[in-house]
Parts: sequence; structure tokens; C-alpha cells
Amino acid sequence: MARFLQVNFRKVLATQLRMSSDQLGELGKGAGKGGGGGGSVREAGGAFGKKQATEEEMYFKRKEKEQLAALKQHHQEEIDHHKKEIDRLQQEIKRHEAKITQLKD
Repeated sequence: MARFLQVNFRKVLATQLRMSSDQLGELGKGAGKGGGGGGSVREAGGAFGKKQATEEEMYFKRKEKEQLAALKQHHQEEIDHHKKEIDRLQQEIKRHEAKITQLKD
């Protein structure tokens, strides 16, 4: 289940970003196309609306970077775990081969 979520994370994120950007309209120019205005400051438009829109975009970009960093870290931990497992299994193979060699002698 976790692997399914990891694989589709980027697809979902890209779809969410695409859908949200379609509904925004032009940032800072009042209410968006989706029916929601995003608050009174954004609805009013003007300099404050543009500032609010910019701050929101920066927030979401930061969040996206944090999520991608966490996903990258998770994958690195998975890689490290599998490498350790490979080493353990190779040691087991050597141990069994040594036993076979002892039995032949």
C-alpha cells in the first residue's frame, strides 16, 4: 500500500497543482474562476491581492519542496535498508557455502 502511495505521489501533486492554477485566474486580480475568492484581500485585487497571492504561491512551493525532500529521504532510507539486506544475505550465502565445503572434505 505504501509503495502505491509513493509511486502516485508525483502524479497526484501535479494534478492538484494544475487544477488549482486553472481555478486561480490571474493571481492578485480578484476572485478566481472556481467560485471561491480566497479571502477578502484576494477578492479586492490590487497590490495587496497580488502580495497575498505571491505569499500563498511561495508557501505552497515551500511545502512542495518539503514534501519532495521527505519523499527523497524516504527513498534513500529504503535503498540503504535494501543494501544492508543484500549484505546480510550474501553473508548467509558464504556461510552455507562454507558448510558445503566442510561436508565435501
